[in-house]
Amino acid sequence: MQNKKEINAGILIIGNEVLSGRTQDVNTSTLAIWLNSLGIPVAEVRVIPDDESIIINTVNELRKKYSYIFTTGGIGPTHDDITAVSVSKAFNIKYGFHKEAFSILENYYKPGEFNEGRQKMAKMPVSANLILNPSSGAPGFYVENVFCLPGVPSIMKAMLGSLNNLLVGGEPILSETINLRTVESEIAKSLTEVQNNNSEVEIGSYPFFKAGKLGVSIVVRSVDKTKIDKCNSEILKFVKDKQIEIVER
Repeated sequence: MQNKKEINAGILIIGNEVLSGRTQDVNTSTLAIWLNSLGIPVAEVRVIPDDESIIINTVNELRKKYSYIFTTGGIGPTHDDITAVSVSKAFNIKYGFHKEAFSILENYYKPGEFNEGRQKMAKMPVSANLILNPSSGAPGFYVENVFCLPGVPSIMKAMLGSLNNLLVGGEPILSETINLRTVESEIAKSLTEVQNNNSEVEIGSYPFFKAGKLGVSIVVRSVDKTKIDKCNSEILKFVKDKQIEIVER
């Protein structure tokens, strides 16, 4: 694995169905929450089509920029599942049946069920390392710092636990939220001042609409709990001065 001074990750969502809007991407959120818990911030997310040249070029670009790359989608049994062959070409590694993956799938399916389509899920870069799948048998794989996972959210999520010990991260990224009954324009100046006073803390404001009323969630993120607490104190001070209501969500 790469050991860069700044540990980070890129997420690559692969699939025409996501770009068309037919399938809603929930994998980005799952991956980002998991990576943040390991102290690995996500620096970039891209969504690209099932196009071999685009996959190859994007994988080669992102794997040089970030400590880790996580792809989702395109490793299933159908004709448009081309992530595995594309990653093979990106690394210039032979694409074919992975012996261990083939054995896992052969044992997973009943006699007569391991058809040509299911066998395709054992084809990948032949020297890849496997990511075991406790949900549906078909493994994912990784080559160097590129981790290839399935697009089905429940299956992908079930496979993440096996990767915890493979990744080198920093301190877990902590997050706290203050919900206010206000609008962003009312707090923008004050929030900017707090951010300027706390440059090592990330502050975000996110409007919401609930029960017919507007509100703003202020999210404070850092690896240092004391810095979050200091930041929150400054936020709560201007909230009190402006007589803004704090609400539950």
